[in-house]
Amino acid sequence: MAIERFFTTRSELTAALAAEIARRVSDAVAERGAAGLVLTGGSTPAPLYQALTEIAAPWDQTVVTLSDERWVDAPDPASNEGMVRESLLKGAAASARLVGLKTAAVAPVQALNAVEAAVALVPAPYDVVLLGMGADGHVASLFPHAPELAAALDTDRPARVCAVDRPEAAGAAARISLTLRALTDARWIAILIEGEAKRDALRRIADEDIASAPINAILRQSDVPVEIWWAP
Repeated sequence: MAIERFFTTRSELTAALAAEIARRVSDAVAERGAAGLVLTGGSTPAPLYQALTEIAAPWDQTVVTLSDERWVDAPDPASNEGMVRESLLKGAAASARLVGLKTAAVAPVQALNAVEAAVALVPAPYDVVLLGMGADGHVASLFPHAPELAAALDTDRPARVCAVDRPEAAGAAARISLTLRALTDARWIAILIEGEAKRDALRRIADEDIASAPINAILRQSDVPVEIWWAP
């Protein structure tokens, strides 16, 4: 069962979560010589990543990748890679290595082997997997009732990434996403949500099946500790 960590303000949440991530990075490097992080995109985590740039940690021994990516190049405003590069890879964290998911291939399905190989470079089990949640219960780019969802949720399959075609999704229809197998190959998962609407959505989908609310695949598994970090 997920631990819930509620904060009075977003600034308090940001400071606390940044400190926790930096601590886990430092511990991972001290214990294993490297740290692996999976980070979420979108606008919500940008202040968190900016806070991490001010915390001294062994970032030069840290490899970062993304939970999912829109099939656009990094300069595009919709790119998760672009957002992470601009908000995290500077200051104290400038030396962290980012493994992006977007390639030069025309479509995600043509890039699966290359992206699998790239993701394999991130130390796993991942020390931190930071996720968001959509109001519809999607996580990463695993959307309710999507054609690729059953395969993406099957942890007996070796694939760590899947191609996504979601015409109604914001930013870009073509996407690539880590699978549940990859997202739960972790030592710790944090779900970052902000605002009353997202908290209400989390409560609303609590009893829904996983096909209707893929975030429940994360919340209901018991192999990896999960924490929900929320502020209004």
